[in-house]
Amino acid sequence: MDKMDRPQYLDKYLFEWETLDVMLSGKSSLDAKRYLGSVKDKENVENFLKGYGFDPSNPVLKAELFGNYQEALQFIKRYFLKEGNPDGLDFKVPNALYSITDIGDLFYIASGKTKNYTIEDSIWAGIVLKVMHTILHADRDLRSHYFTHIQKQIFDRFYRFINREDDKIILKNDDGTVRIPLIDFQTKSKKSRESIVIKLLHKVENVAEELFDKIGIRIITENRSDCLQVVKFLHSNYVVLAHNVKPSRSINSLIDLPRFRELHFELMKEAMKENLSEQDFLLRMEKNAQLALPIRNEQKEMNKHTAFEYRSMQFTCRQLIQYKNPFISEFNQLRKIAKETGEDSVLAKRILQMDTSSISRDAMFFYPFEVQIQDVETFKRNSEGDASHQEYKKAQVQTAMKRVFKTLIDYKKSEKIS
Repeated sequence: MDKMDRPQYLDKYLFEWETLDVMLSGKSSLDAKRYLGSVKDKENVENFLKGYGFDPSNPVLKAELFGNYQEALQFIKRYFLKEGNPDGLDFKVPNALYSITDIGDLFYIASGKTKNYTIEDSIWAGIVLKVMHTILHADRDLRSHYFTHIQKQIFDRFYRFINREDDKIILKNDDGTVRIPLIDFQTKSKKSRESIVIKLLHKVENVAEELFDKIGIRIITENRSDCLQVVKFLHSNYVVLAHNVKPSRSINSLIDLPRFRELHFELMKEAMKENLSEQDFLLRMEKNAQLALPIRNEQKEMNKHTAFEYRSMQFTCRQLIQYKNPFISEFNQLRKIAKETGEDSVLAKRILQMDTSSISRDAMFFYPFEVQIQDVETFKRNSEGDASHQEYKKAQVQTAMKRVFKTLIDYKKSEKIS
């Protein structure tokens, strides 16, 4: 049946299957071929922006969006194209995108509903919008305003037990009965903004709230068995609580716990039977830790960008952060002075009449941080070759690039075939 002859009511029952996949089947909007779905004209563009949360009539927000657009272009050129990255794609941003002066035009081009632009222009506009979307999420994590307070409260829990004695680092409890020598104690206070955008671009969730390693702690021990001792120490001293650990984020490729448990149980019996000294016990426990090396299963690795050779214990914990707005205490002091001044003062009277009910006072929220524990030999191996952090970052960029540009890459291939 010709489109002109079909019943008009059928239009009400046409579905956008790709949109349904995004909303109901776990597909990410970053993987959609048509990023804007049903956007057909400039009215749709305005409604889309309103639905997203932006008032298209607000000149400040429009200017801010245009700034995000320009940043997205620069980001693409720096990380995804050969002009900024030797491993990037040999593509050029089309001239049509450089001629945009109104952010609404970018959405209109991406819709593919205008004859003034090519299919390739439309695909490129969609790519830029995907990067813009990611930048917006990275910039608008409300908790980032509290970041200084967050990192201080998290790190302080660890620093309380970190001691330096004669150029040595010791993890020690309050009464000194437990002492674990460390090779290093490292903190990652904040991911760079570009690192956050790259990571979000290859995550299915693609929202800043789902990044769990903005704050990170790495503890490097002398021996492998000490890694378990560190985990025990952190929990028994309430630095971290097992109840706040996110199960799906825990990885242990360092010690096979079931195997080590069997060996440790036998060692405990042997220690009682033979009255082993603590030094002998520790030597044998370390030997057991070395024997209980897990068999790696590449299919079960949580992060596909982590080299298969990389080994560690790591988990993500949430900490309840308490924030007190410093303005409130300052303002209360000002009110006190105003009362003492008396209501004859116009300024004092105005201060006393001010309504502060809408001002945030105290805030309490959970914030995630990652803990990674390795022995020094494992750390050295992890820092070499394919397991190095540099290779890890390169792999992330490549994945993000192929994901964002998939539609354009496929289109270029189909052009060659035809």
